[in-house]
Amino acid sequence: MKVTRQPFDPGPAAWLEILPAASAPTPLEGKQTADVVVIGAGFAGLTAARRLNQLEPKAKIIVLEARRVAEGPAGRNSGFMIDLPHNLASKDYAGVSDTDAAQTAMNREAIAYAAQAAEELAMSDEAFTISGKINAAATEKGDKHNRDYAIHLSKLTEAHEMLDAAQMRAISGSSYYRSGLFTPGTAMLQPALYVRHLARGLVESGVMLCENSPVIEMRKSNQNWQIITPKGSLIAPRVVLATNGHAESFGHFQRRLMHIYLYASMTEALSPESIAKLGGSERWGFTPADPLGTTVRKISGTGGTRIVVRNRFTWSPKRTVSPDKLNAIAPAHDRSFTERFPNLKDVKMEYRWGGLLCLSWNTVPAFGEIDDGLFSACCQNGLGTAMGTLSGKLIAEMMMGKSSNSLRAMLAYPKPKRLPPEPFASLGAEATLRWGEFRAGREM
Repeated sequence: MKVTRQPFDPGPAAWLEILPAASAPTPLEGKQTADVVVIGAGFAGLTAARRLNQLEPKAKIIVLEARRVAEGPAGRNSGFMIDLPHNLASKDYAGVSDTDAAQTAMNREAIAYAAQAAEELAMSDEAFTISGKINAAATEKGDKHNRDYAIHLSKLTEAHEMLDAAQMRAISGSSYYRSGLFTPGTAMLQPALYVRHLARGLVESGVMLCENSPVIEMRKSNQNWQIITPKGSLIAPRVVLATNGHAESFGHFQRRLMHIYLYASMTEALSPESIAKLGGSERWGFTPADPLGTTVRKISGTGGTRIVVRNRFTWSPKRTVSPDKLNAIAPAHDRSFTERFPNLKDVKMEYRWGGLLCLSWNTVPAFGEIDDGLFSACCQNGLGTAMGTLSGKLIAEMMMGKSSNSLRAMLAYPKPKRLPPEPFASLGAEATLRWGEFRAGREM
């Protein structure tokens, strides 16, 4: 099995760039053996390795990462680990009420496991804290989405609070928003810092982490899997594929996964004068009332105080995009920033980047044993922090013969549905994205 594509993302992983430089990587070299190999050091892969190490501490576990930890999507997301239903394919996240309670329980299992890791590894609040999030509405339609969602949450007996324009301004320093819907259960992460802590904890517990070690070939040999990287090889009876959409590069789930790049920009560190001019809370996170609107965060800590804006989507079935795309996206980000923070018009963007997410047409994961000794914890449907954590935890428990309601629910999902043939799939996806962005209006 030749691996057909290696991961690619345009621009720097800004969350990683603002951290101190990591120590030199240790690539896989020579011939090695292991009890379990985990391919991918993102949320799913690192969590799977951590849980396997907890359940079978004497097992030799090796984690392979094609790049450096947090250079990929784990260091490119917006850093929200959301507990409540958050369906990116819907108009208002509301989902389907008869499944939302179960999905919320699974998301909270992931957050609880991440919180336990944060405590055990002495992570700072900057890396991980359960502080809640706000669905921010800039339009009458967005406000209605929030109020409809609030009704939905009331039926689920979930805590929430509607915020008016004055309260939103007091939090963010921006007069752009009409209202907000606060829910308390979301964890906010500096995602690169969080996964770095996970990786460090694994190494300290005896797990071998090999960065800059892309898998270029993998084959079954008797009862073992043989894995080839540019400088080394591995033999192991059990392998976890924690590569999200790149499962297709390994020959699995062909024509069953949808690949979309999301784009973000991060400002330079704000000066004391700009911080005072902006006002508002030290840190906050806004998701848009419309799923295709603009996510905004104010962060403070390592690397200074900064604003992050994220919007625009591109359909990318080949899991690559031209680096020039960032230049095309930049004006949209600058416009979204300036409209929200006109008093910061002199603040420049320091980083711009894209990150790949994976969806399935029927919004299910690519999870379970997909060949003898080969396990998949892929396709997080745009919720990589929570669902990646949950998938990694549950795939490890499945491998160790454990059982739980969450694991049974994951195994009960159907397979990702096959996509329509080309060019119909791409035409339909592009039209859906462009129409959704147009419909979002000022929520962009």
